[in-house]
Amino acid sequence: MEKPRFKGHLKLLILKLLEENPLHGYGIMTRLEETFGIKVSPGAIYPILSSLRKSGLIEVAGEGKREKKLHKITEKGREYLRKHEDEVKEALEIANKLKEFSELGGKEVAQVLREVVENIDKLSEEQKAALAREFSNFVKRIKLILLGGEQYGGNNSGEPR
Repeated sequence: MEKPRFKGHLKLLILKLLEENPLHGYGIMTRLEETFGIKVSPGAIYPILSSLRKSGLIEVAGEGKREKKLHKITEKGREYLRKHEDEVKEALEIANKLKEFSELGGKEVAQVLREVVENIDKLSEEQKAALAREFSNFVKRIKLILLGGEQYGGNNSGEPR
């Protein structure tokens, strides 16, 4: 299985945001969430910013409110975006797809799956069997929608309407 390139895509998205105007770390996190629906923690953002600075792709432009460092893209960063235009396009496409998925309910699906994993050892055999049935029906209905359109969604039998 191919390893996801999320961190690389995130670097490109951050550079793309900084191409528009300088931002501080919190501003970058806010813009990522507003623009792409990507919620990223400070523990993920600041190491990426450090890496981008070390690579010479961004620099500290000064300090904003409350002594927060404003980051801006360098000419080397702009050139990097130009040279990696295809990867930038791919990152933007993936980010937009993930945002739409989230808006369709994907965020809730991911959250409930996390809850199942966290609580799996506390479930009775009956609860596990019920979950297995629900997952099976859910997967069948999603596949039918993907193959044939929305007319296949909406009922609980997993069968077309």
